[in-house]
Amino acid sequence: MKVEQLYTGCLSEMAYYIESNGEAAIIDPLRETTPYLDLLKKNKTKLKYIFLTHFHADFVSGQVDLSKETGATIVFGPNANPNYEFHSAVDGERFEIGDIQLELLHTPGHTLESSSYVLTDKEGNKPYVFTGDCLFIGDVGRPDLAVKSELTADDLASYLYDSLRDKIMPLPDDIIIYPNHGAGSACGKNMSSETFDTLGNQKKVNYALNPDMSREDFVAEVTSGLASPPQYFPKNVKMNKEVNSSYKDILKRGTRALSAEDFAELANREDVLVLDTRSNKVYSEQGTIPGAWYIGIDGGFAPWVGALIRDIDQKIILLADENGQEEVVTRLSRVGYDNSLGYLKGGLDAWKKQGYPVSEIGSISANEMLEGLNKGQVRHPLDLRKPSEFAKGHIENIENFALDTLLENIDTLDKNQTYTLHCQSGYRSLVAASILKSKGFESIVDVRGGFKALKDLGAKIVELV
Repeated sequence: MKVEQLYTGCLSEMAYYIESNGEAAIIDPLRETTPYLDLLKKNKTKLKYIFLTHFHADFVSGQVDLSKETGATIVFGPNANPNYEFHSAVDGERFEIGDIQLELLHTPGHTLESSSYVLTDKEGNKPYVFTGDCLFIGDVGRPDLAVKSELTADDLASYLYDSLRDKIMPLPDDIIIYPNHGAGSACGKNMSSETFDTLGNQKKVNYALNPDMSREDFVAEVTSGLASPPQYFPKNVKMNKEVNSSYKDILKRGTRALSAEDFAELANREDVLVLDTRSNKVYSEQGTIPGAWYIGIDGGFAPWVGALIRDIDQKIILLADENGQEEVVTRLSRVGYDNSLGYLKGGLDAWKKQGYPVSEIGSISANEMLEGLNKGQVRHPLDLRKPSEFAKGHIENIENFALDTLLENIDTLDKNQTYTLHCQSGYRSLVAASILKSKGFESIVDVRGGFKALKDLGAKIVELV
């Protein structure tokens, strides 16, 4: 028997490869099929099942393409009704994979179809449970993503209370919990950076598994303090219920090399967005194409794309690091942005050789920022971090203007003013600066090193009570 956790850092997502005696299963696969096909080929195994714990909101899963390429059966738990062929499993149903079994436990709460899978080995032991978004390490799945007119977040939280106590907590204390997400995902609020743990230890440290917690207290706890979900979440859920464009077709179209002339022609179209995905350092030093949005591949790329680019069908052309365009197109497709039209061949150098203009973001050091604040020369400083980060500590007399809600609040800013931006370390402030520049804000200054650098220099930090 072999069980492998496949972790994807950009999404804080874990898929699973399970193998026994020549047969295999995948739980919650990502959009691209190549990693799974490579594993199957390497281990000389046949994929029998593709198990889904639920309809994911934060990424587009790859079960349809993977099933087409392998012949494996797609399995969902009760209440799922996608628009493609699948096996609708019932609570307690068992699936044989070589010498082992996976038993489906219907664990609604995060969503109505949410299911967990318990692995039983050939000796009858239960070493693993794959909990999807029902139970994380240190937290549980948020209950507000599958709300309907007849179903509230409180209702789903109540279902989750029962799922944990009736299905998960009775399992052996030494069983290993393998969830679908870790810290950094927006599918929960207090997830640990650890990607697995024993149920026994989670009973000690995870508030949601406190046996003395009442239903009312549980519902109140899991429904409080939830930030609004990113706007792309319901769009990804819809895509996960449908047959979408083939990943191979998306990759072929998105990695098409464009000359500077062809790129410029597309960039001038109102329905096309130039997306600069190069490293933070390169973007800062070299400048970019006028009107481009910067979302660097070396940061939380896919979630920020989903949070900020409102039209999931947006046509996109790429300014990417050399040989990095395939990774960018792959990450875009993971969150459903399938309309990449190609990349600038030769990068910014090719653009400059044709005499096209370059746009730059002004910047200052953290020391210059502090000196300017002390002399009253920084008139409109903005902190781009999340409200929760801001509350824990921020520079005195600086306004919180979270990147998550930049586009909703952009009309409150004055294009005739100068804005000085910082975040935690310098990534989000550059993203915000690029968007503001594209919207006609000409005087934008980025603070290099962000809040961390300012704090290290002894800036006065205040907290919200």
